[in-house]
Amino acid sequence: MHPKYLDSKGLVALWRETLLAKSVLEGKTHGYLNHPQLNRFKYAKIPSETINQYLSHVYEEAIIRGYNFNRYKIDWGFNRTTLILTSGQLKYETTHLLGKLEIRDIIKYNELKQETEIMAHPMFELIEGDIEDWEIVVNKSIKTALSSC
Repeated sequence: MHPKYLDSKGLVALWRETLLAKSVLEGKTHGYLNHPQLNRFKYAKIPSETINQYLSHVYEEAIIRGYNFNRYKIDWGFNRTTLILTSGQLKYETTHLLGKLEIRDIIKYNELKQETEIMAHPMFELIEGDIEDWEIVVNKSIKTALSSC
């Protein structure tokens, strides 16, 4: 989903986790190798460029909010690409985020709850479909509920 929906804790965590994923894709670390979200980038045509593009949008959101993320962590020479995001995956991620926001940032929770159409991260093309096979669904009742939407 678009980084604008994240609270400050979520945006900082996304930045840090994506930088770690970038290190994995560049062969600089061996931790985090089997994280399911990493598959989005592993299967891209040029994973390192794809993750740098992803990070660029996270960085742009941070700048809008006045955060001081290090722009030099991104290789800005990437070629733009598009990844696919299924509607089921976006619904799952929205539901998951709402659960977190309800606990840690009620203002962001209420803002997201009011949205009628959730935007995908800018580099994703939204298509109809279920939750991705690689996703680890913590709450099986969420998966069942979303499948019936």
